[in-house]
Amino acid sequence: QVRLVESGGGLVQPGGSLRLSCAASGTIFRFNTMGWYRQAPGKQRELVATITIGRSTTYADSVKGRFTISRDGAKNTVYLQMNSLKAEDTAIYYCNADTIWGQGTQVTVSS
Repeated sequence: QVRLVESGGGLVQPGGSLRLSCAASGTIFRFNTMGWYRQAPGKQRELVATITIGRSTTYADSVKGRFTISRDGAKNTVYLQMNSLKAEDTAIYYCNADTIWGQGTQVTVSS
C-alpha cells in the first residue's frame, strides 16, 4: 500500500507563503486524482485543491488565486504552494489519493 507523507507546514504571518509537499512511497501515476484537504479546529474536513494525472486542477473558492497545486511524477510528490496566507487558512492539511490519507501537517497563520 502506498503511503503519503506531508511536510512543509509551520507558523507564518498573515500575507506570508508556505509550500507543502506530499511524498508518496510509490508511484503516483496509479492515481488519476490527488488532492489536498484541510481541517480547522471544530470544523469538518474540506477540499482545498485537486490535480489529475493530466494536470487539470480544481480549487476551493476560498483559495483560488492564492494556492497552486502541482505534481512531479519523477519525485512521486504533490505540492501545494500557498501565498497570501490568511488567519482562516489555519488548519491541518492532509494529502489524499483514492482512499489513502497522509498524517497531516499543521499550518498556522498568525501574527
